[in-house]
Amino acid sequence: MSGVMVAGEAVGRAIPLVAGALGVSGIAVAALPARLRIRAELRRRWRTWAIAAPVFLGPLLLGQGGAFALAAALGVIGVSEYARMTALPRADRAVLTAASVLLPGLAWLAPGALDLRTAGLLLLAAALPPLLAGDAGGGFTRAAHSVFALLWIPVALTGLVTLQETAIAVGLAVALGDVGAWCGGTALGRRGPGARRLSPLSPHKTWAGVAGAAAATALTLAAVGAFSPVLWAAVLAGCVLGDLLESMVKRETGVKDAGSWLPGFGGLLDRIDSLLPALLLATVVTGR
Repeated sequence: MSGVMVAGEAVGRAIPLVAGALGVSGIAVAALPARLRIRAELRRRWRTWAIAAPVFLGPLLLGQGGAFALAAALGVIGVSEYARMTALPRADRAVLTAASVLLPGLAWLAPGALDLRTAGLLLLAAALPPLLAGDAGGGFTRAAHSVFALLWIPVALTGLVTLQETAIAVGLAVALGDVGAWCGGTALGRRGPGARRLSPLSPHKTWAGVAGAAAATALTLAAVGAFSPVLWAAVLAGCVLGDLLESMVKRETGVKDAGSWLPGFGGLLDRIDSLLPALLLATVVTGR
């Protein structure tokens, strides 16, 4: 069976779930009283979701070629936002941008090339700009920022290509897991054990939110026929750790959001922060 047919079947299972989630959430948001300050914010988020869903699912319907295009586009935008946050010079940004296209391309056309040899080349590529510039004052910091970005963004996004139909399940589970975390935190995170703060990195994240994300990710994976305990654990860990990871980057660099062009969210990294580690962990547990 071709990759396009397999992806088509996976998207076919996902579309009713996405349509139902958008429909129910749209009605719920529209029914909120106008006096609630959060109503306008939720409406902006819902509109972004309505646009993002076909943008994510459409390319994956085309198989690995479409997944490559999606991964490359997300990677180029993501590393641009990261480089702006960390004030990386132009040469370092060029390395990250090139890797954002080349790594998903290798995952598509030559997946066997993604091994320790590639890891060694990535390490050298990250260090090359400060080495050539003779940056004795901040060269190591620049190289460390670049290595982290390479692993966090382009390497993680290769999972959209290598995981094939599982990438669709992971993407949907992460998206609805974020919604579940918000619902769990709102409903159960005001008092009691669920109100305990998860980490100083993100004061608004609570253990009630983790419980909400756990339930939502499990139900989503089951709904698309992809549930397994290890995949669920990988997705849930991505939902929890991804947000904290980006919060750590933003707190050190002193920015509130990675960007401002996605209504209700900020930048692209603010939207895919949980997807990135989830894809990495899903790649590990599935062996793809």
